[in-house]
Parts: sequence; structure tokens; C-alpha cells
Amino acid sequence: MSVLTQYFNTKHNTAPFSQIKIEDYVPAFQEGIALAKAEIDAIVNNPDEPTFENTIVAMDFSGDILDRLSSIFFNLNSAETNDEMQKIAQEVSPWLSEFGNDIRLNAELFARVKTVYDQKESLGLNPEQTTLLDKKYKSFSRNGANLPEDKKNKLREIDKELSKLSLQFGENVLAETNNFELHLTDEKDLSGLPEGTIEAARLLAKNQEKEGWIFTLDHPSYVPFLTYADNRELRKKMAIAFGAKGFQKNEFNNEEIVLKIAKLRHERANLLGYKTHAHFVLEERMAESPEKVFSFLNDLLAKAKPAAQKEFAELTAFAKELDGIEQLEKWDGAYYSEKLKQQLFNLDDEKLKPYFQLEKVLDGAFTVAKKLYGLTFTEVFDIDKYHEEVTTYEVKDADGNLVSIFYADFFPRKGKRNGAWMTSFKSQYVKDGVNERPHISNVCNFTKPTETKPSLLTFNEVTTLFHEFGHGLHGMLANTVYPSLSGTSVYWDFVELPSQIMENWCYEPEALALFANHYETGEIIPIEYVQKIKESASFQEGLATLRQLSFGLLDMAWHGQDPTNITDLKTFETEQFANTQLYPDVKENAMSTAFSHIFQGGYSSGYYSYKWAEVLDADAFEYFHENGIFNEEIAKKFKDNVLSKGGTEHPMTLYKRFRGQEPKPEALLKRAGLL
Repeated sequence: MSVLTQYFNTKHNTAPFSQIKIEDYVPAFQEGIALAKAEIDAIVNNPDEPTFENTIVAMDFSGDILDRLSSIFFNLNSAETNDEMQKIAQEVSPWLSEFGNDIRLNAELFARVKTVYDQKESLGLNPEQTTLLDKKYKSFSRNGANLPEDKKNKLREIDKELSKLSLQFGENVLAETNNFELHLTDEKDLSGLPEGTIEAARLLAKNQEKEGWIFTLDHPSYVPFLTYADNRELRKKMAIAFGAKGFQKNEFNNEEIVLKIAKLRHERANLLGYKTHAHFVLEERMAESPEKVFSFLNDLLAKAKPAAQKEFAELTAFAKELDGIEQLEKWDGAYYSEKLKQQLFNLDDEKLKPYFQLEKVLDGAFTVAKKLYGLTFTEVFDIDKYHEEVTTYEVKDADGNLVSIFYADFFPRKGKRNGAWMTSFKSQYVKDGVNERPHISNVCNFTKPTETKPSLLTFNEVTTLFHEFGHGLHGMLANTVYPSLSGTSVYWDFVELPSQIMENWCYEPEALALFANHYETGEIIPIEYVQKIKESASFQEGLATLRQLSFGLLDMAWHGQDPTNITDLKTFETEQFANTQLYPDVKENAMSTAFSHIFQGGYSSGYYSYKWAEVLDADAFEYFHENGIFNEEIAKKFKDNVLSKGGTEHPMTLYKRFRGQEPKPEALLKRAGLL
């Protein structure tokens, strides 16, 4: 037996990272799949009549070894990958999708599930059990269990192909990101750039044994460059490289892959009796249908577009007055916005960063969680980690019971993908009377400490940390019986509520006082800075909203209609952006070829959910705001009805139980200054 397929004899049963060798993975997956198959066979061959316990519950707890192994492997493939890991991912992904299909297309297993499902009304199930039964039945019906044999086989082929294509898509984007660097040797090209960005670029060059400074398409390098670099030609070069990912005439081109993915998803939905991929996806979302999503997005668009146009006109006039720029281009947006913002608020990231030392911000998030939910976070040093930069914590409740293990992994490195995310190494569930606690991880890409400075965050990174920590709390506070309904296993358009609501505390003086201290003097962030952070939060909110809506509408365009006649990706995109476009188009660039959220992550037909969840989070935070941002009673309602409940009931039911009413968009529009 492999170290990866047995109970980990470690503290809190945490993953034994240091004992895992890369050659362990493939045999472990083979063994894990075999074990999971045997558990399914036992359910199918059970001579007893199918019951909720011996069929539905047994299924939910089957394959736990394989689940655990998959979460370890795929988490590391995102946070600590290498060529070998990527090869293994290519090898095992089709096995896993085939195994998933073996279950979903197992006629005898489905017959047992259907028998239980047909007696649903007479079983006296509680809401969580009812949800589990529905979910298990739909996992078959939505995956072709009611189809004739030939169509089932077609479905298998499509799923196998899709799993390969999305992996290839992601690898191409990563390769394009890694293949580009801007190597500067002339100091005057650094004009305008913050000291920290320059220092990081120098370090990067030094590590490659080169003179000068190296800038990359990784966010901690790319974003400050586009925001601050005075050299317009170099900004243009960076922006075009960033926008050309997957859209260049080379081996990493994603155009065909995107068209194939869209068409296969559509074909799959049709096979299952749905009009489009979006109809299929949205059946299992709060939004319920493409029509509702389009009307939601277009309604917000109508409110945001006039504000965006006005802001764009102001920005254009400002750039012309400042530098005689006749036509604002995409590589000018962040640069002149930052300059205008400084002029209006006299507040830039460099002024704020000294108050946001990473360790203190993290402590601040911990303190907020303590004030709201009674949690304490204690760093521990006897839990295995997959990289020396990871820190590990035991999370306990007010009575000293273990709530969760928490892993924090905050700095960029070669084998780590861009962005920020929350994930889990072990789910929460209740088995044999034991409440198994979860192991949760937050992964980000913040600027590393240097020889002279600790890691100092931009305000945007502060909100990112709080955002991922909010997802983390959703995982940590999980308290459900069944693993598949636990933690963040909720509808996609509900999953961003716990994360986005946490960002609100970053704007509150009462919360900032807990962690925003100058890293050298210890001075608390001046109140006028806090006022300006609040005021500037809605700065150019029209433009930001328009941008988000344009992504959501592009996603719906790919998935909410028949894509079979799309021949040219760029032409199609240009048509979709027509209604939201303010900047001139850049012919060398495309969005879809690196739109990882929808072609690699799980956001296809779901990108709107960021805005949807903003409506929820603004409405929910309003409730705190009216009653005190650390109001324990409301925090308890949020914990009991949202954070701990996972996907056990319909999200709208849970939300109304917390809030006493359905969410209204007014709070969001007010916060965004769009009312």
C-alpha cells in the first residue's frame, strides 16, 4: 500500500508531504481508483433492498481515499508543480474522468438510486438528507443515466476529450506566462516604478545571473508595471504580451482549443436534453436560467454604463491635459487612473504599503475571525508542509476544540500558478459519531520580503487576503454530516458570498485599527488615509463594473447559445464586447485564449456569479453595518445559516434565514456610488 492510500498516521491525520515521492502518485491513483471501484461494486451487489443508508449515504462516503489523494495531488499541481507533475496530471486526469463516468453511467447503481429517489416523499428525510438524495439522483440524470447506450458512450468520449483540452489550455497559458520576460538594463526605463517593484525585478535578474531588472507577466510584477511605469512604449509591450497569451502563432495557441471546448460543451448539453451548456449549468445555480443571468447582467449594465462612459471621458481629458495623449489605449488605463486617483485622493499604494505588513494583515484577519466567530489561530511547527514558505496553524473555537488545520502559502515561485485561491486537503464530515475536521489552505502570490523590507501588501492585496480567508472560513467552519455537502460545496453563485463579505472589514476604521500599523514606527494608519480608502473604493467603479460585466457577458455568449457556427475567435469576441467596449481594440490580443476561469476553472456559465455574489455580500454586510460590524448575534446568524451549512439546503433558503429577506441590489449600487 502506498503512503498516499492509507490513513495518515500523522498529527490530526494531516498530509505527510515529506514522505511523498513523485513516483508514488501513479500507482497510488491506480490503487485509489481500484479501492473506490470496489466500494461501488459492494453497493451495487448488496442483496438488501436499496435504502437511503445502504445506497445514498454509502455512495457519499465511498472513494474517500481517492478524494484525499486527488486533492493532495491537484493542489500541489497548482501550488508546487514541475514538468513531471504536469505529465502525471495529463496521465491520470482521463482515468479520473473515466472513473467518474463509470459511476454515473452504471445502470445498476442508478437503478438503486432511483428506487430510493422514487420513495423520497415517504422516507421522512431531513433537509440535508433530502438535498443529498436530490444531488445523487441528479449526478446520474445530469450525466446521461437516462440515455440509451450509444449516447452514453458518446458522452464518455466528450468528457474525456474535455478534461484533456482544459488541462492543455491551462498548460499553454502557464507556458506563455513563463516564456515572456521584459529585461531592462537602462535605469531610466524604470522611471515611475515603486522601489519594491524595482527591487523584486533586480532580484529576479540576479537569480538568473543577469544584469539589470526583469519584469514578468506574473501579477506582482505585471500589475505595478502597467500602473506606474512612465515609459508608454514599455507598458504597451507588456500589455500586448499579457493579452496575447494563447493567441500567438506558436505551439501554445489556444484558439482551436477554445472553439473545441465550447462546441463539445454544447454538444454534451444537447445530448442531455438541454438547449445550451448554460441551460445545463444554471439548473444547479441560484440564478436558475440564462435568461435570468442575461437580464441580471444587462440590468446592471444599464445602471453602470453611463457612469463608466463619464469616468472614461474624465480619464481621457486628464491624460490629454497631463501628457497630450490623444487616444487612451488599454495600456494607459491603469497608469492614468492611478495618477488621477492620486490627484483626487493623494493616496497611492506606496503610501499605504508600509501599514500593511503581511504578517500583521494575516493576524488582523485572525482577529476579525476571533471577534466574529470566537476562533483562535495558533502557528504550529509539527505539521508537515509541501514547501518551506508554507505556515501551518491549528484553529480552535472558544472552548478549545479543534475547528480546522489551516495552511497559508503566500509567495510566488516557479512551480506555482498565478492568482489567489482557497482549497482543502481534507473535507469536514461526520462519520461513526466523529466530526472529522477539515484541512484548509489559502494560496496567494504576494511580494516576497527582501533583504531590507518585510512583505508589504498593496491595499488590493489586503482585500485579496481577506477574500481568500473568507473562503477559508467557509471551509473551516463547515459542520455537515455528508462530505459532498460540506464547506464550499455550494452553488457557484453562492460560493463568493463568504469571501466577498470579508473584504468589507478592510474598509472599516474599527477593523483597520487591529492590524494597519506602520512596519517601522508601529503608528496606526492615519484616519484621513482610512477616509480616503473608503472614498476611493468607489473611484471608477463604473469602469470596473463594466469590465466585470463584459467578462460575464462573454462567458454567457460562449455558453448560452449554439457556438457551432463560430469560426473565428477574435471576430466573435469583438462582437460580444461591442456593447461594453470603451478602449480601442488591440488586434494582437484576445481575452478568451487565456480566460482560465471559464476554460480551465469551473466558471463556465458562471462568471456572472462574482457580481451576483456582490449583490449578496453588500446586502449581507449592510445588516452588520446597521448593527455593528462585530455584532456577535449577527455573526452567529451568519455562521449558523451560511458558513457552517455548506450546500445542505438551497442557498436562497439559507440566505433568507440569515437576513430575514431576499437580497436587494440597492446596497451594492449605493456602495459602488452608482445610485
